[in-house]
Amino acid sequence: MDLFFFWCSKLMWMLLAPLNLVFISIVLITALLWFKFYRLSSIAMILLTSLLTILAFIPIGSWLISPLETRFVTNPTLPVDIDGIIVLSGAELAHKTSFWNQVELGGSAERDLEFMKLAKKYPEAKLVFTGGSSSLLDQSYKSADVAKRLFTEHGFDTDRILFERQSRNTWENATNSKLLVQPQKNENWLLITTSWHMPRSVGIFCKIDWPVIPYPVDHWTITDSLYRIEFSLAGHMSGLALALKEWIGLIVYYFTNKSSEIFPGGC
Repeated sequence: MDLFFFWCSKLMWMLLAPLNLVFISIVLITALLWFKFYRLSSIAMILLTSLLTILAFIPIGSWLISPLETRFVTNPTLPVDIDGIIVLSGAELAHKTSFWNQVELGGSAERDLEFMKLAKKYPEAKLVFTGGSSSLLDQSYKSADVAKRLFTEHGFDTDRILFERQSRNTWENATNSKLLVQPQKNENWLLITTSWHMPRSVGIFCKIDWPVIPYPVDHWTITDSLYRIEFSLAGHMSGLALALKEWIGLIVYYFTNKSSEIFPGGC
């Protein structure tokens, strides 16, 4: 069932990703022109052009991301005793790392950086890095392997860390890690992930009865700049893609019984 969910989620996002929808729209408009539906193709082109013009100037994606990023407090006050710290993969570019024989990271490197900082602050805490590969066709390159190399090269004692390397999505991050560490009741576990990804992550951990303390990092928005109008089609499309993927994920995870709420705020 998890394999079916994994494949469906990947294939559906291929169809729903904003840039892919733009491409599909252009193909359909071209087909209308080819079959001489000139009026219909003109209407479709005007609608597409109008929509892209709006997106070029207005940061709709950031407006949708902001509630996700502010759902939990950034830099929360932490208890004196932390029993464990878990970080979700996301920054590690495993195939590139293997090809170039250098650690290659993407835009969520803050997850790993904050993980190392907090691990040093709480030397007695159990440590978990969770992440395999999200690729549909190639499971050879694992995020956990990149993370282990990164931590080692920066002088961190990786013997402290449990590396979970089989998960393909956030649901499997949580469930596989719980099986790995067997957390006890009343333990304080920190969860580190990207801020806009935190609500869905917390909902999953609540669903599997593993309460965590959210520690969001890696922010997309700046609150006091949300309503700034600027011409940036590529940037605004990227933000919209992030927002739609996460909001769709929240809804799908809830209705497939993988999250405690549509918009989780804690357990």
